[in-house]
Amino acid sequence: MPGRRIGELSTFRPKEAQPGRRPGSASSFQHRPHLHLFALSLSLHRSPTAASSASVRRRTRWWRRKGPCAMFKKFSSEDISGQNQVKASVQRKIRQSIADEYPSLEPLLDDLLPKKSPMIVVKCQNHLNLVVVNNVPLFFNIRDGPYMPTLRLLHQYPDIMKKFQVDRGAIKFVLSGANIMCPGLTSPGGSLDDEVEEETPVAIMAEGKQHALAIGYTKMSAKDIRTINKGIGVDNMHYLNDGLWKMERLE
Repeated sequence: MPGRRIGELSTFRPKEAQPGRRPGSASSFQHRPHLHLFALSLSLHRSPTAASSASVRRRTRWWRRKGPCAMFKKFSSEDISGQNQVKASVQRKIRQSIADEYPSLEPLLDDLLPKKSPMIVVKCQNHLNLVVVNNVPLFFNIRDGPYMPTLRLLHQYPDIMKKFQVDRGAIKFVLSGANIMCPGLTSPGGSLDDEVEEETPVAIMAEGKQHALAIGYTKMSAKDIRTINKGIGVDNMHYLNDGLWKMERLE
């Protein structure tokens, strides 16, 4: 057509805005039906039930949102946001949770967590909690997840947790904070406890070493680790020489 430049669109004619109506308002859907279908699909997928289910998943699968392997890597006293002495009812609840998770530790709880000694819960960044008695960190958890012993406590009572073992080649990666891959547990130098299910705290042992080098949290069951044999099998929660290991006491 005369006067039209090369590359100019010939079919697009912007509709003049009506007085008092903003672009993108409901009337826009009349001329762009695909937007209407998109908005309808959003409303269908955001039902209260679905939102509630998603919230439950977010609460129960806390370890999947943020790589737990980095949790104590650079941990220091600067990460502490507050602390408080818990009342007796809360102390009993914590003791019971620990006893349920580690039955063999129950006879020792009176010595570890004396009822007459103040129990301090230290709040840290990333929803991390430390259970401290007599200025010594003994257990930790994230949000409402299970309580896990510190490595120093585990070294004193090495049989309180189920055990996995990594091969020699995986040791340096675990000690750098990496998560534990399935092949490192299924290789000739590794070993698994087939009774361990998904979402279970475990002690990470190492081929040729006497003491645990990390505390882990399983992403799949031991049987699945053996069968699938690829990807991350255990999240590395706390390992030798990380920030929590170096924090022997909290003054």
